[in-house]
Amino acid sequence: MEREILDTKRKALKINLNEKIYGTFAEIGAGQEVARNFFTAGAAAGTVAKTMSAYDMTFSDAIYGAEASGRYVSQNRLLRMLEHEFSLLNERLLGEKYDHRTFFAFANTVTTLNFKRTNEPHGWVGICFKTEPGGLPNEIFFHVRLFDTDVNMQQRVLGIIGVNLVYAAFYHYHEPKVMIESLVDNLTVGSVEIDLISVKGPAFEGVNNMLLNLYLIMKDFSAAAIFDEDSHPRQAKDLLYKKDIMILRTKYGQKSLPNFNLFNKATDQFKRTNQVQDGNLAVMIEVLLTNVLTDDQETPDDIDLEAVALRAEEMCATGNLVIVSNFTRHNRLAKYLSRCKPKSVGISTNINNLKFVFNSKNFGENYTSQLLAYVSDMFTQNVKLFAYPFLDKKTNTVVSTANMPVTDDAKPLFDFLLLNGYITDIKDYSEDDVKTA
Repeated sequence: MEREILDTKRKALKINLNEKIYGTFAEIGAGQEVARNFFTAGAAAGTVAKTMSAYDMTFSDAIYGAEASGRYVSQNRLLRMLEHEFSLLNERLLGEKYDHRTFFAFANTVTTLNFKRTNEPHGWVGICFKTEPGGLPNEIFFHVRLFDTDVNMQQRVLGIIGVNLVYAAFYHYHEPKVMIESLVDNLTVGSVEIDLISVKGPAFEGVNNMLLNLYLIMKDFSAAAIFDEDSHPRQAKDLLYKKDIMILRTKYGQKSLPNFNLFNKATDQFKRTNQVQDGNLAVMIEVLLTNVLTDDQETPDDIDLEAVALRAEEMCATGNLVIVSNFTRHNRLAKYLSRCKPKSVGISTNINNLKFVFNSKNFGENYTSQLLAYVSDMFTQNVKLFAYPFLDKKTNTVVSTANMPVTDDAKPLFDFLLLNGYITDIKDYSEDDVKTA
């Protein structure tokens, strides 16, 4: 049975008419777009205890504390806002009048498109809420990227997604997948990306945040999800901005562990080649949802998200960052990372992947155009590929870039990339390394 999707006004009105739901809206950066939806829906006095916008940094710091990072559109700022506003509700709204209320504090901190159109519109949105009077609080927050090219449209999107979150918190918390799907109700496809979500509290007992973030990918809300060494979801730019990034690509379904000996050699080579300073290296393992070599993607029903999560957790346990993605091609990965403005990127890959790309027989028409697009996306952001040697068991020959078969139409470009160091072999490997690669 399909879920009924209420329009934004009906969602806001349903919340306003629920005598139990009562709370605060604190919004920074794009106007009081969420609160406005509740006011215009009618009966807002039943829901809104307070609205506020501390735009000036001095006011904001006085209320929520100064940010050591100097960044006000950040996860830390959002969580401070939620904690402060929710604690005020419990301090000030006492007595019999409020005994039946399930309090909530909604917050967002957002930057929309500036006048010169030089920034990247994005923000953090969250809610702290109770599901029953006197109960323990729960929390949902997520990061959004806004893609509309008009500020008014971005503000409208933010207002809708805020109403969706408040509604989801009270009416869909017991169904996490439905909760996630409902966040984009009444939004145009392509207007927003949700690339991180986190929940906690008694209402989400047993809910795995890693699985929720993988579900974002499966629903095409996001292209990838990044996790730290403790398997916590993280925002890509927070971890990777101005870093030297070294990545090992793996597929979630592969039975063996990656060849870390070869990967360590590739990482050392990357550090030497790019003169990576101590402390600036970010080592990451990619867990692919799709086949590395083809565009034949499995449908969402074919992919076991719990198996993917298990694989990702295993890779996190190695002490490295982990990215889960559906990037079938290296260039898609490189393009995704470019938004984090890294200092440099190294990608460690099996020689078979290169052999596939530089063979026109594996592609249809317009191969030359596809190859040029691949190279343009791939290598314009200081990216280098480090190729694993491969043992061809039929000929008992080690295949490297020196003897890798390349079709004539791709060879001039391939030779250019080799000559200029964009593609290089992993050096100083042993015979055992090749056998297990």
